Order: sequence, then C-alpha cells, then structure tokens
Amino acid sequence: MDKKKMIKVTQQIVRLSDVHSIGVVGDPGCEGLGTYNMKVYAGALEESSRDDITLIVGDLVPAGTRRYYQTIQDMTEILAGNDVYSLRGNHDTGEYSEYFGLKNYALLAEKFAVVVLDNAMRTFDEEGLTLLSQVLSMEEATQVIIAFHIPVPNHFIKNCVSDDEFLRLQKAYAPWKDKVKYLLCGHVHSRFVDEVDGIPLICTGGAGAMIEDVSKEIRSWDVEHHIVHFYEENGALRYQISDLSDDCYVRESKDAILKQKLQETVQGELMAHLKYLMSADRAERRGMDKIADLFRALAASEYYHARNFYSILEHPAAFREAAGTYVPGEEFEYERLYKMIEEYAKEHQSPLAAQAYAGAATAEKEHASLLKKAADLEHFDEGVIYVCPICGHVMSGEAVPDRCPVCGGPGRQFEAYGHGETGDVTSGAQQRS
Repeated sequence: MDKKKMIKVTQQIVRLSDVHSIGVVGDPGCEGLGTYNMKVYAGALEESSRDDITLIVGDLVPAGTRRYYQTIQDMTEILAGNDVYSLRGNHDTGEYSEYFGLKNYALLAEKFAVVVLDNAMRTFDEEGLTLLSQVLSMEEATQVIIAFHIPVPNHFIKNCVSDDEFLRLQKAYAPWKDKVKYLLCGHVHSRFVDEVDGIPLICTGGAGAMIEDVSKEIRSWDVEHHIVHFYEENGALRYQISDLSDDCYVRESKDAILKQKLQETVQGELMAHLKYLMSADRAERRGMDKIADLFRALAASEYYHARNFYSILEHPAAFREAAGTYVPGEEFEYERLYKMIEEYAKEHQSPLAAQAYAGAATAEKEHASLLKKAADLEHFDEGVIYVCPICGHVMSGEAVPDRCPVCGGPGRQFEAYGHGETGDVTSGAQQRS
C-alpha cells in the first residue's frame, strides 16, 4: 500500500483523479507541537481520512524553522490516511517552501477545484490572484473553493485582511463570481459561517489550537475542535462541519502494553508533582523562598508531563457536558467509598487515615454541589471559591468562616479562586487577608 504523505506542491495546477471530497483542517500547530495539542491534530487527521484528500488551512507550526516543519511532516506522514496539502499561515514563515512547495496553487478534481492563495502577510500575492483568474476562466472549473489563511472582512471578527485587499480578491474573481461556491479560511481558533459578497465564508481553526471566543455570539464553550468536509452530492458542492469525537484518536489505547505504560507514567508524574509541591511548602515555612520557587516550578513541569501522557489516553466529554460527567464520581466517593475506608481505618486503629478520608469526603460533597451548578455554564455565578490548604476543604459564598469547618485551619490561609465583587481575578497564590 502506498504511503500517504504531505505533498510538496511543485506545479501551479495539480490535476487530481478519483477525488470527490476534501477534509479541511485548521490551525493545528500555531500554539506549539506538544502532545496535548497534537492529540487533537491526530484526531483531525483520522476524521479527515474519510475524505479523498486533506487540506490544512495554515499555521502548521508555531514558527517556521526546519525543526518544527520536520516534526509536523513526520507526524503527518505517520498519521494521515490520505494525501495532505497545505497553505501558508502567518506562523508558517522561514523554510515553508522547502517542505511544502508553492504558496499559490490550484487543485483540480473532476467536479470541483480548490484555489490556494497565500495571504499569510495580510496581502494576496499578485501571482496568486492571476492564478485564480486563470482557473476560474477554465470551462471545466464550474465549482470553486477559494482557500486562504487570514479571513476577509466579515460580520464576526475584525482580525482580517483590509477592505482594500478584499477588493483585490473580488476583482480577480468578479467575472466568474457564479463559479465561486465557498470562501475558506483559518487563523481564528474557532469556527463560524458567514456570507461575504453573496458567497458563503467558512472559517475553521479548530484542529489543534485551543478554542477561543470569536464574539458575543460565538463563545469558546459553543465550539468543539472540528474539521470541515467538502463533498459533491447530486452535482452540487456541499460541506459539513464535524466535531472531533472523544474517541476520534485511539491508536495508543489499542496497544495494551503501551496503554499500561502510559497509565503508569501518568501516576508517576503526578506523584512527583505532589512531592515537589509538598517540598515547596516545607521550604516556604522555613523561609527558603528561592528553594520553594524551584520546587513549584518543578511541580508545574511534572503536571504538564502528566497532562501530555494522560491526553493520549483521555476520552473527554464535549466541553458543555464536561462538568456534569464528574458528579457521579464525586458522589460515589463521599457517599460510599471514603466512608467505607474511614470505617475500616477506625476499626484498625489508624486515626490519621480515618481523619483524612472523613475530611476528603466532606470536600467531595461540596465538589459535587459546585459541579452540578457549573453544568449550567451560562448561569454559573459563584464568586470567589476558597480552598483550605490544610485539609483541602472547599468553601464558597458571601460569608467565609474565620476557620475551616473541617480542620479548623485559619481563614487567613485560605486560597482564593475566582472573581470577587469588584470583578478582580484571584488565584491560588492569593490568600484571604
């Protein structure tokens, strides 16, 4: 079987046989090529393998060096289920052409065409606009997608090319406007569908980068990571946006040995994270602030390692459903599991274990209550949430006690998370005075 790969485009017009659909992947690498982000990209490539070819609409890498290009190329060639084409994004500087070839080109399938234009520097190349006019003038090109990275002016976001640049694009396609079925772009780490100059504009940037707010109408919690499928149906070119499911990428999970090793590694990294945090607390109590800072930095590093390993195995729910999925586990812990272990510890004269489980059960009950409220994302209105650093109890509300109701720890030590009445953001580093 032929090995699929990222295609280095060497001719302006590429004719493709037996191609009837194309999967579009947006912005996989601009925020880095770490495992956490690349898990999404891997899932996007698997979803896109349903199509005959794949197009990445820019920002393959965080910066245009050989190291990053080689990394994304190697990973794509292993994971892709079809041939992958790309266009240049604003992060794809430097050695882009060495790896991926021409910045302006056209893909001509039997029933549709995709004209790829470089506007990574917020201007359209004259070469690309000339190519666009050439393709549109062809009798065989009856349904055309114009693809570029940075959006043209639209109703949702101002992060786009200028009106003058859009006018240059319009002039290039104006004589054959009826052939232009879609304008396609990335750059925005979300998705939206608009109409510009009477043509549908599809913006997709959800195949690796963290989803961000677009406008008051399109918030980050409204959008999942996704790709866009274009396909012909009854002679017409249509599209479908597909969210990436939680089991879209499961390659490592299917290898029993590798899955076990990943699980063990997550546990080891989290244990190291905990040990470093405890060492930081001990150093701080002794007035050794620089040592405490070192341990906290190491703890953060170990957490991110654990997150990367766990992300390979994780099957998260859709973000809007995530809070509610944790409630049953929290309820099981405080209603049954921790009570059972507490009773066992008491029977075996182990008071410290009994105390720890009793305190944790009380906190887990509050966790479940807060998560139930958070399941209604738009109406969750808890202000500041306090955590006792002695026992981990969680408290919220207007009146926070002077002492923790579980262990008696002083209120001045409570760690605060959230927004107070003034709207100021607090964090765990800030303690209640």
